[in-house]
Amino acid sequence: EYQWKGPFYFIQGADPQFGLMKAWTHGDTNNGDDEWGEEIKLAEQAVQAINKLNPKPKFFVLCGDLVHGMPGSRWKKNQEQDLKDVLKNTDRDIPLVFVSGNHDIGNTPTRETIDDYCKNWGDDYFSFWVGGVFFLVLNSQLYFDSSKCPELRQAQDAWLDEQLAVAANQNCKHIIVFQHIPLFLSKPDEDDDYFNLDKSVRQEIMEKFHKAGIRAVFSGHYHRNAGGSYKGLEMVVSSAIGCQLGQDTHGLRVVVVTEEKVVHRYYSLTELGSHGIEKELLDMLAKQK
Repeated sequence: EYQWKGPFYFIQGADPQFGLMKAWTHGDTNNGDDEWGEEIKLAEQAVQAINKLNPKPKFFVLCGDLVHGMPGSRWKKNQEQDLKDVLKNTDRDIPLVFVSGNHDIGNTPTRETIDDYCKNWGDDYFSFWVGGVFFLVLNSQLYFDSSKCPELRQAQDAWLDEQLAVAANQNCKHIIVFQHIPLFLSKPDEDDDYFNLDKSVRQEIMEKFHKAGIRAVFSGHYHRNAGGSYKGLEMVVSSAIGCQLGQDTHGLRVVVVTEEKVVHRYYSLTELGSHGIEKELLDMLAKQK
């Protein structure tokens, strides 16, 4: 879909992370993830809310940490199977887009953990077009720590440069990126933290994205809503469908793409399920080409 066909919207979710709620409550984030009934209910609520929306979203993207179990951990396979069982109920006309998170491929990923993820959920980085807008899904773990698979980081970098060159030639309306770890939480020059990318890497990526004219980066990982901007590039950090680490509610982000801009709002699962999208955003969608 290289051509602009008028405004549309998609749904962004992050961190369903089956198993974290119990692990967090019990203060054992390494082995305490042996129950995830609460997360199953929340993921079901998210799917039900999305299925009710009219018009339908173009797709539903999950920005990483699909489950809590790290590669090789005891409950990972069961958690993944339960998440798949919930997601199978998503309306067939709403494609699912998966982004790899640190819990999906490990804090220090290897070729094996990435291969395993790809067999389960699809490629760890890829691009796609929707109505004249170019979307890029990146594996942010390769930016976080690629010490065990440096060649995969190089491959993603080379691929990204090629994709940005394609986008420049195609005259796309916007370029939007999805990744798990935010570039930054509120300020481009903030200190390094578990929840952002190291300054040296961050600076290089932000500059590359800015030069390519990327409009926005959507991520998760923080389990709270946050964000900021760098030279017109918006960094959007969405809170979790699952465990909350701050004051936000379990929720989803509705992202409306118009010819001029990308507008988004975070909704609690309850609010989206009972009231749907507010009139202001629906009006933007109704403005035909």
